[in-house]
Amino acid sequence: MSDCVGRDPSTVSDWSNDRRKQRLHDTRIGSGLTGVRRILLLIALASVPMLLVCGQYWTRDVAPERARLAQTQPQIFDIDHARDTADTSTAVVDMVGLGNIDASDTARTLTSLDLIGRVWAIRYDDGGIDTKVISDIIVDKAQGAKVKRVVLVGHSMGGVIALEVAQHIYRDTAIDVLGVVLDCTPLDLDGVRPESRDAGEELLRWIGWVPGARESRTLRFAVEVAAREDRFVHRDSRGIPRVAFGDLKDVVGEVLRDKILSADVASNGLIASQFITIVASGAVDNLKSLATEREDKPRPAVVFLRPRNALADNVVDDDLTQKILVERSGGQDGTLLVAKLDNTGHANPNQRPVEYNTAIADRIVPFLQQISAANASREELSAGRR
Repeated sequence: MSDCVGRDPSTVSDWSNDRRKQRLHDTRIGSGLTGVRRILLLIALASVPMLLVCGQYWTRDVAPERARLAQTQPQIFDIDHARDTADTSTAVVDMVGLGNIDASDTARTLTSLDLIGRVWAIRYDDGGIDTKVISDIIVDKAQGAKVKRVVLVGHSMGGVIALEVAQHIYRDTAIDVLGVVLDCTPLDLDGVRPESRDAGEELLRWIGWVPGARESRTLRFAVEVAAREDRFVHRDSRGIPRVAFGDLKDVVGEVLRDKILSADVASNGLIASQFITIVASGAVDNLKSLATEREDKPRPAVVFLRPRNALADNVVDDDLTQKILVERSGGQDGTLLVAKLDNTGHANPNQRPVEYNTAIADRIVPFLQQISAANASREELSAGRR
């Protein structure tokens, strides 16, 4: 009774919980709308959090990467001088493989390359691959530096690029191609092991479906982790999968360090272009073109670097590549060298510099010197006949 003191009795007696609920119903958002309009309004309101997430994805992930990519273009860098001044007319040009953009660090690791000549490195345009443009910048630099011969080095997929660049230079310019060094290179898609092939195809599908996927590092992170599933997902005797979180942590750290946070990692768009280059590879045709004699030029030699144990390469079937190279570049004139390395994996000179540098110094350099001497003898013989 004390609660009613000072209040109008009619007000107290007229209070109704049903009327309160009706009033709330009448004043809620969308109360005056029909059923369809109310549903549309609710959908719109539910979409707000998703739009905020998409806005953050675009603003913080896609847009900065897109702005960075707009400033890139293929470049060629000086890495080292020729160790012997007599070799300054020869240049070695290094090119990295799938998922990487700049060969500078790899070229610096391969300290024995300066036994061949000057050492240069290619940095790809992050927007894509154009082998004609790459060959043009190599030729322009060679002419400016008075370089007469080049040796092209390609690691993994970089070997596919090197072969195509070599064909451009061999057929269309005055620069000689002394040799092409292929480090664990697949010559067609069949040469890529199925698990690596599946990861590349998965990235291509995402790039085709998701807006901003060509630039998104969030998507790249997800694809790179998924591609390493075999390292952290294990199956018991019944075939039931189990996630080993310690191994997953290691994989996440590796992906962040090597594929996401590194300034030299290729964009998704470049990776897609690199993978398409392998899919549409004309490497066998490039080899055929390089094996075709030209009156004014010596044939380029081909060197294949691979692990001695083919199973140590979990990305490329090196036995298949070697078979194709023997068929296309072997022959009786000795223009092919296969160098099998111990304790190496897939195109990993930065992890195994001793093995790679030893192979370059002890096997590749003498082989190229032999090829160069044979070419000089043929030129002298041809000049005498004229």
